[in-house]
Amino acid sequence: MDGKKIIMRKIAFLFSFGMLVAFSMKAQKIAFVNTQEILNQIPEYEEAQDKIDGFAKQYQEEIEKASKQIEKLYSTYLADKILLSENMRTQRKQEIDEAKVNLSSLKKKHFGSNGDLYKERQKLIKPIQDKVYAAIQDVAQKGSYAFVLDSASDVAVLYYNSKYDKTDLVLKKLGYL
Repeated sequence: MDGKKIIMRKIAFLFSFGMLVAFSMKAQKIAFVNTQEILNQIPEYEEAQDKIDGFAKQYQEEIEKASKQIEKLYSTYLADKILLSENMRTQRKQEIDEAKVNLSSLKKKHFGSNGDLYKERQKLIKPIQDKVYAAIQDVAQKGSYAFVLDSASDVAVLYYNSKYDKTDLVLKKLGYL
């Protein structure tokens, strides 16, 4: 009998705990914003993105130029290979390999995880994003929201009621509405 009482008490406790969690979850407010929509309405963001795109294009052109130079070196090597001494062939191969290493370094320098493009993005875009996130945080705190989801990200938002969309409130806070 004591075993059944213990089991019944555990079940009653779990049921009570579950109900408490359910009631506390119901009291929490959730909202969402579309950060991409917010950023797209900020002129400074568009200007910064255009600059970033310009840098990316410039860096890509530089990489393509270096890549074409390697192709030229290699095709010249193949054309001259028969006429070259063993020592000259080795020297040309080393020159091609060195150019490939330089190309790899150039790619990393411009597009690597801490490369030039990343640094430009940090310099131009991050301050705007920080301003947006500060406004989101302010809206969330003033509205007593427990969670604010970003409907522009990969977070799966399967359903939402537009009355909880706080995108316009954030834009207003930033002075763009």
